[in-house]
Amino acid sequence: MKTAFRAALVCVLALGRILPARAQVLPSEPVSLADGHVTISGDLSASVGPDDNGFFNYTDYEHSVLRLFRFDLASAVKLSDRVSVLGEVRTENLGLLRAYAFYVRVRPWARRAIDIQAGRVPPTFGAFTRRMYASDNLLIGYPLAYQYLTSLRPDALPMNANELLAMRGRGWLSSYSIGNPTPANGLALASGFRWDTGVQVHAAADIVDATVAVTVGTISNPLIRDDNSGRQVVGRASLHPRQALQGLIVGASVSRGPFVSATAARGAVGEGHDGDFTQTALGADVEYSRDYYLVRAETVYSQWRVPAVGAPVIDVPLRALATYVEGRYKIVPGLYAAARFDHVGFSEVTGTSGPNSWDAPVTRIEVGGGYSVLRNVLLKVSGQHNVRDGGRITSSNLMAAQLVYWF
Repeated sequence: MKTAFRAALVCVLALGRILPARAQVLPSEPVSLADGHVTISGDLSASVGPDDNGFFNYTDYEHSVLRLFRFDLASAVKLSDRVSVLGEVRTENLGLLRAYAFYVRVRPWARRAIDIQAGRVPPTFGAFTRRMYASDNLLIGYPLAYQYLTSLRPDALPMNANELLAMRGRGWLSSYSIGNPTPANGLALASGFRWDTGVQVHAAADIVDATVAVTVGTISNPLIRDDNSGRQVVGRASLHPRQALQGLIVGASVSRGPFVSATAARGAVGEGHDGDFTQTALGADVEYSRDYYLVRAETVYSQWRVPAVGAPVIDVPLRALATYVEGRYKIVPGLYAAARFDHVGFSEVTGTSGPNSWDAPVTRIEVGGGYSVLRNVLLKVSGQHNVRDGGRITSSNLMAAQLVYWF
């Protein structure tokens, strides 16, 4: 981790010095090959910040977004006017090169905006999933709904409410007695770092577009291969009026699918019940931009059903509600200020010592800004204040800087 952090720091300092001088040799647009049939694009970000000892910014890849060197390389191969193959590989902190996306896109009708995609497809749920790249994120941190790790796991289950409550604020490394005994990270409400595998249909009209998908994982646990007997169904629709309301986008999302692995479900209640333990999620989002201003808000509600095994039993669904509001103001060309207020809360379960929220509520305030060194090179700085009602560390103040380059 220290080696990767040093690499990110060197990248920020070195690129910050040489990019303006060498702008003429850096690609600023996607690279086109074979008469436009092959297109290659990339996104590089390097973030430097302190150790996050409270694990407020850790992701399901066990990296802090404030100490992250990430490189994405995407390609699109046009096989015909109606069929394309798209893929993307990613490495984080000089680690393994992962296949982030790989899918076939088919456009059945030339004059209708309808796409059918199959494979490891782009996320359907939520608004922030369309802004997951560092070049699209106003700040350096991620909204809690798409990044913060709860104590709930898909491959390990608590025996009772006491076991669950003992893991409050331990989503970065939780452990339970049913299923996988190895301590591991928990689930976010919706993962902002993995794409799911399945079939997706997208259609767009003048002021409305909609997407529906059937996938093997869930929004909190996207998968390449299914680990239970069920499928997730997920959809999103958005409205973008024109004329007097130009700049307004309103969206809604919904999803439902089994999230507990067959192995963990079998250990809790026996064979044939893994499809009973589902994650159901609802999302609502709004965005409005005008002149120098941009304001966004999004709410994600998630409900997980887990087995009722031992006393004191968990006899109610585990619920979480996350909401963030963020905004940006362009001060002068190339320079902007931004801020985000973020909160995630949890429903209660009753243990031996009485009722308590099943995980520790978290509030985050992040303030920062960005400066465009070049049209496709952005330097960002931000500061976070995190507060949590539980866990080993209940609050932290963190500063970070990030350099982003894309083509």
